[in-house]
Amino acid sequence: MVRAPLNALDAWKRLSGSALGRWVFSRIVCFRAPYFGTISPVFDVLEPGRAIARMRKRRKVQNHIGTVHAIAMANLCELVAGTLTEVSIPLSMRWIPRGMQINYIARAMTDLHAEGAFPEIVEGEAQDVVVPVRVVDADDNVVVTADITMYVSPRSATRARN
Repeated sequence: MVRAPLNALDAWKRLSGSALGRWVFSRIVCFRAPYFGTISPVFDVLEPGRAIARMRKRRKVQNHIGTVHAIAMANLCELVAGTLTEVSIPLSMRWIPRGMQINYIARAMTDLHAEGAFPEIVEGEAQDVVVPVRVVDADDNVVVTADITMYVSPRSATRARN
């Protein structure tokens, strides 16, 4: 018997019970979308409607003044929004990013975490869905906000997801 591959939410449920499992899940996401690996993120929360991921302030994500680079923070926002969308939409639907409005509010001097929220949608209708994400530093100061527009549409019958 051939087993269907795990979807992201199933993988998260299996792996999220330990720090190692959350790290492994995050590496799997980065393997599927390699560019996200540049920030070495780790998910802490992933459930339909809500996600939190973090990244450490390391040299590889810093700019010339020693703060976390703006594009690294944008990358964290897109990671959270995309993974959150994947686990929040019905299995009968698919998604692709359509745009991002990002606001850089303050310099990021510490490790960061990003939290996203996914709104309720109408199943079966093609629609733009705005996923808000905010990035905060270790002192709970908001350093970035982003509204990421995802185009969510029905899957074709021949490409149904497992």
